[in-house]
Amino acid sequence: MQLLVDPHTHTVASTHAYSTILENALAAAKQGLKILGITDHAPALEDAPHVLYFQNLHVLDRELYGVKMLYGAELNICDYEGRVDLDETILEKLDYCIASFHTALLKPGTKKQNTKALLGAMDNPYVKIIGHPEDGNIPVDYLELVKHAKETKTMLEVNNSSLRTAYYRLNVRENLMEMLQLCEKYGVTIAVGSDAHFANAVGNFDCAIELLKEIDFPQELIANTSVEKFSKLLGREVEI
Repeated sequence: MQLLVDPHTHTVASTHAYSTILENALAAAKQGLKILGITDHAPALEDAPHVLYFQNLHVLDRELYGVKMLYGAELNICDYEGRVDLDETILEKLDYCIASFHTALLKPGTKKQNTKALLGAMDNPYVKIIGHPEDGNIPVDYLELVKHAKETKTMLEVNNSSLRTAYYRLNVRENLMEMLQLCEKYGVTIAVGSDAHFANAVGNFDCAIELLKEIDFPQELIANTSVEKFSKLLGREVEI
């Protein structure tokens, strides 16, 4: 299985990450990626870049080291209604957004509340991916999540970092298996993301691929296997 897109990476603009855009792009080129997404944390997190960072992304090159570059944000889900932390005037200028529940910002509620938060975020037309929805510290109803992803054409993420290094997340593998089985049943497309916070992790999908192969997850439901498929799901054409 070859994945051509890494849609979820961070740079030194998110101060708990350790590499620059150029370093990430060079790593992507070495991994044979066709598209790299830069998705630094949106401003509500304490160590995230200022809103001006997102307003100025248009100055960056659209191709680096032969890799097509997309510039977005990992939005924070700020309440149980699913509101996020960049307004529409900025969101409309980004290539796409991931929306994630971060416990450093929003305390996990009941399963019903957490699920409502993710469903509300999916109703935002600028949100194309729900980031790391597998953390057992934030219990959600995966059936409701998958059904709403189908309705809103939102990708659900299989986060390689969660499987590989995120020791603080709970029951990752078990929850992903439940979610993926439902995705297959309802025909919901997933996006595999490295969630790289260091250049050496860009394009590293080893644990995610291992899990997908183990359960024989259909490749047609994996967005990253095709530039055309990923572009269509974003609602924009990326020329390679």
